[in-house]
Amino acid sequence: MNDTLAGWLQITVLIAALALTYRPLGDYMARILTTTRHLAVEKGLYRLGGVDAEADQQWGAYLRSVLAFSAVSVVFLYGFQRLQNHLLLSLGFAPVKPDQAFNTAASFVTNTNWQSYSGEVTMGHLVQMAGLAVQNFVSAAVGIAVVAALIRGFTRRRTDRVGNFWVDLTRIVVRLLVPMAFVFAIVLVAMGAVQNFHGIHEIGTLVGDKQSLTGGPVASQEVIKELGTNGGGFYNANSAHPFENPGGTSNLLEIYLLLVISFSLPRTFGKMVGDHRQGYAILAVMGLIWAASVALITVNELHSVSSTAGHSAGGMLEGKEQRFGIWASALFAASTTLTSTGAVNSFHDSFSPGGGGMTIFNMMLGEIAPGGTGSGLYGILILAIIAVFVAGLMVGRTPEYLGKKLGAREMKFASLYILATPAIVLIGTGAAMSLKGERASMLNSGPHGFSEVLYAFTSAANNNGSAFAGIGVNTHWYNTALGLAMLFGRFLPMIFVLALAGSLARQQPVPVTAGTLPTHRPQFVGLLTGVIVIVVGLTYFPALALGPLAEGLH
Repeated sequence: MNDTLAGWLQITVLIAALALTYRPLGDYMARILTTTRHLAVEKGLYRLGGVDAEADQQWGAYLRSVLAFSAVSVVFLYGFQRLQNHLLLSLGFAPVKPDQAFNTAASFVTNTNWQSYSGEVTMGHLVQMAGLAVQNFVSAAVGIAVVAALIRGFTRRRTDRVGNFWVDLTRIVVRLLVPMAFVFAIVLVAMGAVQNFHGIHEIGTLVGDKQSLTGGPVASQEVIKELGTNGGGFYNANSAHPFENPGGTSNLLEIYLLLVISFSLPRTFGKMVGDHRQGYAILAVMGLIWAASVALITVNELHSVSSTAGHSAGGMLEGKEQRFGIWASALFAASTTLTSTGAVNSFHDSFSPGGGGMTIFNMMLGEIAPGGTGSGLYGILILAIIAVFVAGLMVGRTPEYLGKKLGAREMKFASLYILATPAIVLIGTGAAMSLKGERASMLNSGPHGFSEVLYAFTSAANNNGSAFAGIGVNTHWYNTALGLAMLFGRFLPMIFVLALAGSLARQQPVPVTAGTLPTHRPQFVGLLTGVIVIVVGLTYFPALALGPLAEGLH
């Protein structure tokens, strides 16, 4: 089978698998978020935490719960790393230094999983399992909980209640993430992924040298890192490492896992608002952008004219695993940067200017196609509100979305959401480029070096976590600056989303009239797609022009 046929076949199989999962998983998540029944294990957790499971929260209380839980998580994970030499299964590793421990704690709690360290030589097994992997579960659940609150804002009327964060968090972890991770971890182990408690072993190589291999609970962490759109690898090579990603079949499974929840959430949205057509419209926009990104990255890597060697070889093969080749590497790169996953099976720094530029642009879109677990859906719903507002301006009507009027208050929250992340990205990049010592961390000069810095702050602020690499970020300044970018990039947008949810929930729905914009038709799909591209293009085009566009033209 030639590479082109194999490439098309894996894309077809992936789309078919996602299509088969869309309805049952989406409906199941809707039941989780709307049922009034509590499982026995959930009741026990509520009693331990002193949670009144029947009490709905105002949006402010919901937000305070999110922030308090996340703040405690950061402190706990920071302390876990600093004390790891006193813990079991530490493998003899020293405590993680303070700035790197802060960066890592902020990273995993915000669902970013940016790593300025090599996992196999820095973190012991207990820190990996009970610290990092636990945050993979709960940070993913936080994103889904926040979008559930926003959807309730659309469905509820004349109330100031948007749900109970502690109930949402518990149900999502217990009923969704843990069962799915358990099943697929077994599948990954069957495919050859490592799952043990071995330490570091030295083996002899064929040429007589010695090589150190680190075992560990890899498969269990690999599954939730993809399923929860986290991305932090047990090993420095991430999903390019054969212990994490043994072959082509496991690679396709991991791409499926990092997309499946986010691509099924539009069904959940449609179910909860009582109109599946609304979910299909959102899904169509996500699918169009995802397909376009996969196509553009694949074409750039197969037919790059910017590299004589790459053109002669029939594709940009440097930095790509030969087990996967160009098609699977491009598919993984597009999917991981369009979600907030950040896992990699190839070296994005080695991509062509066009392919590497697309990975940056994917994150700049806000990772909404399909985006992170929960964060992708609430991001595209904010953009849908912007699109409805633009359409309202064109016809001179007060915009409405799903029966709720979008007045000045609602548009302020939506606008602040749109502006928050680009401000963090551009301010962070500008600060790094203005400091001589931080410019010295770039391993490349010119537009490519600028792209490395731009990628780092784009990845951090959008809670992606992948890296262009080619830049030394394990410094006091970068660990602190990127850690702050992750925290602000995660929680500032959540503040505006939950405030918007509260504002919408207080409204009385307005009836549909002849002048109401239909938001389930192809015209709206096109409008929303155009708004997404134009808003992002206008925001980031100058920065892209200095980086990947300049490099491609050169």
